[in-house]
Amino acid sequence: MTEELKIGRVAREAGVNIQTVRYYERRGLVSPEGYRDSGYRLYTDEAVRKIRFIKNAQELGFTLDEIARLLKLRIGRRTQCGKVRTQAQSRLKIVQGKIEALRGMERVLNRLIHTCARRGTTDACPILESLEEGRRRK
Repeated sequence: MTEELKIGRVAREAGVNIQTVRYYERRGLVSPEGYRDSGYRLYTDEAVRKIRFIKNAQELGFTLDEIARLLKLRIGRRTQCGKVRTQAQSRLKIVQGKIEALRGMERVLNRLIHTCARRGTTDACPILESLEEGRRRK
């Protein structure tokens, strides 16, 4: 028989706070296996594994909606791994786009920083002027 865990222990073992467990429950990502007569939610070790899965997927940039789909694929015994790969490839394209956008921001900031003389007053600061005008120097 699997051990029944209260929400506090699930949170501790998964490395999250109780509010996170409740939030994931509201989102339908985890659910208690039952309730005590006192109303306490009772979970199994599977809830801990799911929450760790969710946190690891979030660290890779997956959204909760994407994670919900991955969790469904995780329990599908007949599901092909290729479906998971497709989702990971989709997430990778988004991450690559963000990296490119960040590199562009880095280039602009570097140019702005190099145009700043440091000795002038802020009324002639090229960085502030650029921000006011909304110009993006590439």
